[in-house]
Amino acid sequence: MNKSDTKVVANDGMSQARERIEALRRQLRQADYDYYVKSMPTLSDFEYDALMRELQQLEKEHPECFDADSPTMRVGSDLSTGFRQEAHHYPMLSLGNTYSEAEVQDFFNRTAKLLHDDFEIVCELKFDGTSISLTYEHGRLVKALTRGDGQKGDNVTANVRTIRSIPLQLPDGPWPDFFEMRGEVLMPWEVFELLNREREEQEEALFANPRNAASGTLKQLNPKVVASRKLDAYLYYLLGDKLPSDGHYENMQAARSWGFHVSDAMRKCRTLDEVMDFIHYWDTARRNLPFATDGIVLKVNSLRQQEELGYTAKSPRWAIAYKFQAERACTCLRSVSFQVGRQGTVTPVANLDPVQLSGTVVKRATLHNADFMKQLDLHLGDMVYVEKGGEIIPKIVGVDLDARINRPIEKIVFVDVCPECGTPLVREDGEAAWYCPNMDACPPQIEGRIEHFVSRKAMAIEGIGEEIVHLLCSKGMLHDISDIYRLKADELALLEGLGMKSAEKLMQSIAASRGVPYERVLFALGIRYVGETTAKKLAEAFPTIDALMDASLEQLSAVDEIGERIARSVVEWFSDAAHLAIVEALRAEGLQMASNAEKVLRGDVFAGMGIVISGVFNHHTRDEYKAMIEAYGGKNVASVSAKTSFILAGENMGPSKLEKAQALGVRIVDEETFLSMLPSEQANEQPSEQANEQPSEELQPTQPTQPKQAVQASEQPVMGSLFDGFE
Repeated sequence: MNKSDTKVVANDGMSQARERIEALRRQLRQADYDYYVKSMPTLSDFEYDALMRELQQLEKEHPECFDADSPTMRVGSDLSTGFRQEAHHYPMLSLGNTYSEAEVQDFFNRTAKLLHDDFEIVCELKFDGTSISLTYEHGRLVKALTRGDGQKGDNVTANVRTIRSIPLQLPDGPWPDFFEMRGEVLMPWEVFELLNREREEQEEALFANPRNAASGTLKQLNPKVVASRKLDAYLYYLLGDKLPSDGHYENMQAARSWGFHVSDAMRKCRTLDEVMDFIHYWDTARRNLPFATDGIVLKVNSLRQQEELGYTAKSPRWAIAYKFQAERACTCLRSVSFQVGRQGTVTPVANLDPVQLSGTVVKRATLHNADFMKQLDLHLGDMVYVEKGGEIIPKIVGVDLDARINRPIEKIVFVDVCPECGTPLVREDGEAAWYCPNMDACPPQIEGRIEHFVSRKAMAIEGIGEEIVHLLCSKGMLHDISDIYRLKADELALLEGLGMKSAEKLMQSIAASRGVPYERVLFALGIRYVGETTAKKLAEAFPTIDALMDASLEQLSAVDEIGERIARSVVEWFSDAAHLAIVEALRAEGLQMASNAEKVLRGDVFAGMGIVISGVFNHHTRDEYKAMIEAYGGKNVASVSAKTSFILAGENMGPSKLEKAQALGVRIVDEETFLSMLPSEQANEQPSEQANEQPSEELQPTQPTQPKQAVQASEQPVMGSLFDGFE
């Protein structure tokens, strides 16, 4: 081979390396966006870390491909346009991850070699939540930021104030005047399971695990929604200028005495054997915890020694995270069945040879949708790998292709007609799911809508469960939801498993449902995309069923938080003659078809004005401000236009509304100014009990704080405290 040939080969190799580097960067950037922004991860932690390591190695081998914007040079971002972004007082960095005990041993030995001194390692659980930084001044919570890109994060203070395990005001004690606490916001397993059950009933996408549920919840624009999700938080690092001790462990014990939620699962270790004992114990014991964990964090205890060890561009040298391997099993795929939900959504389910996984026997696993099935390229008889997503939802994560060699097996394809009624399936633009449009004649859809109608959050009719609904439908006693009110006790008593006593109780519950409020009746109708919250919004905007039926697409879209997709679904539902007949039948049975709330005008301060509300408020809830506007003659409008009189703006005002208001010259009024516009008796009223009661603490009036300048500029932070903020 001559020199020119050698040069060609070298150039080809460099070109291939450059292409691979760029491909890895694109894949990791997309994974960061899916994880931090959309809260919908597309890669497992193990897959992400493997790709990151490959990119790090390639960049090391090819320094000519250096890029300051490479994923290896930055921390993934969860920044949202819905929140004000602020700089972190101390950077929030991530930890290097390891999946092997050998690397834990390397970390321990490397630390010993660099320090040349005795040291302690603090072992603690790695909480699987979303990172948070809490700033306290003079014992009071003044700011909560997400990790963001490590240098700045989203201000989610109003949402964090709803988390009861986070103290708003510390009791008297010897705490620093200014400090930060870092930790993880978590969703307990019990809350996560309940939330996913509710979403499943509404045929909404399920959260993959508690971590993503917590992340998605914390980024909600409505603190009331956050409060309803019952988030928890564990704090694991204290930062500041005048900390109680040089020891991280000792500082966390002090923080516990100040009222912070600090885990009991912390241990100071002096030997590698003690570290390994801790890891082995919690690899099993973590399954009994009420929240998700995915590993162990090891930190050098002494802050002085932390400072001596220093840090890399992305992570501290004095800490490492050991990640537990997800429990995985291999089993045979026997068949795929297709389930039809009440809204017609068709979901594929894998039927498996029974296999033991995380303490339970798994026989079925979700395949999500047609795209997911296609990506896996499944065949009947395949040996598939099954994991429990978030250790609770069985899912197929791969196929053993070697086991398929020389075996002519049938490829599994997604159905193109409804497996229940034979109707061709349809798929809307931008959606992953296929669904059956035959809503009025497809048996599982009919039964599903009846089950939804009688459910606790809808009409709350006790005594009609899934089995009873199926029985009544099979006997021809129920064809749609209105037939429930034509049932007779003597006919029900003849059915197997009921009897007269049960039948009479059921009839009493049916009678009581006639008093269920109008907004719950709307929810119970089962209109596609109209969940519990959306039904309340519609009931507020259209206080009678007739007004809602007559509403145009434009009028519906103008309602706060009602987009075009929901508006179109409502218009289409009420344009169906069969649905109108059901509404009239329910009206004839005495169901509530109008709001009982009467609007009482208290004045005309806002007469003829169209007012937009945006942001989070201290003194009253958004609903209370909307009621004030209407009580004084104004009209609440959802979008900003040239006709908007002014915007009532709280904290974290929507950036799109702000931009449009500035472009149109629309006046922006803050909370205090708005209250000063009202008659004195209204402006001086205390916030409602609902605004003040826990957990909606973000709605309470804030107390004055000392200016941040009270922290002396000459005081420098302890260097070792800069490098926490890891997950």
